Amino acid sequence: MTSTIKVNTIQNTCGADIIKESSNTITIGASGDTVTLASGASQTGFGRTGTVDWQTSIKTSATFSASNGEGYFVDTSSNAVTANLPAGSVGAIVAFKDYAQNFDTNALTIAANGSDKIEGQTFDLILQTEGHAVTLVFGDSTKGWQAVNSNEIANTQKFIAATGGTVSTVCTNFKVHTFTGPGTFCVSCAGNASGSNTVDYLVIAGGGGGGAGGDAAAGGGAGGYRFSNGTASGCYTTAPGPLAPLGATALPVTASGFPITVGAGGGGSPGTCSPERRGAPGGPSVFSTITSTGGGGGGGGPGGQPPSIVSGRPGGSGGGAASTGGSPGIIGSGNTPPVSPPQGNNGGTGASNNTTYRVGGGGGGAGAVGESKTNPVPSSGTAGAGGGGIGSCITASPVARGGGGGAGKHNNGQGPGPGGAGGGGAGAGPGGANAGTANTGGGGGGGGDPGIASAAGGSGIVIIRYKFQ
Repeated sequence: MTSTIKVNTIQNTCGADIIKESSNTITIGASGDTVTLASGASQTGFGRTGTVDWQTSIKTSATFSASNGEGYFVDTSSNAVTANLPAGSVGAIVAFKDYAQNFDTNALTIAANGSDKIEGQTFDLILQTEGHAVTLVFGDSTKGWQAVNSNEIANTQKFIAATGGTVSTVCTNFKVHTFTGPGTFCVSCAGNASGSNTVDYLVIAGGGGGGAGGDAAAGGGAGGYRFSNGTASGCYTTAPGPLAPLGATALPVTASGFPITVGAGGGGSPGTCSPERRGAPGGPSVFSTITSTGGGGGGGGPGGQPPSIVSGRPGGSGGGAASTGGSPGIIGSGNTPPVSPPQGNNGGTGASNNTTYRVGGGGGGAGAVGESKTNPVPSSGTAGAGGGGIGSCITASPVARGGGGGAGKHNNGQGPGPGGAGGGGAGAGPGGANAGTANTGGGGGGGGDPGIASAAGGSGIVIIRYKFQ
């Protein structure tokens, strides 16, 4: 049976209010009174009082396990300490205090149990402020352990946590995610400024294919090469020095998924039988707000073709221009569309010595323009070389990427143009033209006489690096 009592005010024998209703609020007990609930009465909704039993044994070992309802004085004078939280249950409470004022020298790491969260994120809480103290209460599975004193963890370290691509650990404290195909960079914790909250990146598009057409065709341009300066994740370098003067700033991330696009290399041309003798442009690569444009295809031949055939295509780096036996075609412009810092360079021009000796121009590279040739072309020598790429240690090892494709040659007394360092394919020789190296964005080599086909550009790559501890 349920009883209902409606009151305005109930007073004790001394005239003090012990139950009072005012503006839909019921106050039980007067100041100084003790209110006792009957045995078996429901007490839901009251929660914990927020207190712990402080342990008098000072914690100094490298690792210890905390228990619900206990507080710990932690001494990190000699070494860093990790405290493992108990399994989360609603209302569980633990507390920690910097015993020797040394958290700024050796930090206290508070590790959640299993999949439990801290402040709604799956990260370890790191206390590194001198004299810091924190009290954590487990609210629910959604937010997990939460600090109950205002701003207790505002200055503690939170690090980025993410999945996606091929993941490796480098230089002890850094994660590298490498995407050689489409995927998603899934961020579960966005970190903070005290730990990490930005990522460095290298985004390279697919390289352009070389031109062809039975003559001295040009090399394809490298895929657009966009990167941050490395200062957010250990200041990795490129030969001969840091990237900081060259690259853009690191990108902030949020706890969400970032779709990744990796551009394919542009196709080459089969030669004189093809109505389109220029190389195809490479595909774009995309991460977050960064889009790198595919490399421009190289110009094709043979002699006497209109400028629309012999000119290189624009792109991240531009394709080189072929030679017609008369006026050379127009080079493909790099850094198209324009971004800052530039994502690539122009292709080179072809040249000739009447109709006997002709060579194409090299495709532009991430680090240098494609080689241009000048009239008159000698009976020996080589066609235009692809522009060089750029080396980066974002994966902790130096790797050059973004080389332009080398051009093809016309006469047997000449040599094909070499590909640019960083994956550029060489122009057509006795064995045919060479493709750009996969996952470098290198341009494809140009075709040559007699009717040798050109080669495709190399596919791109997306690499993301950040500090995770």
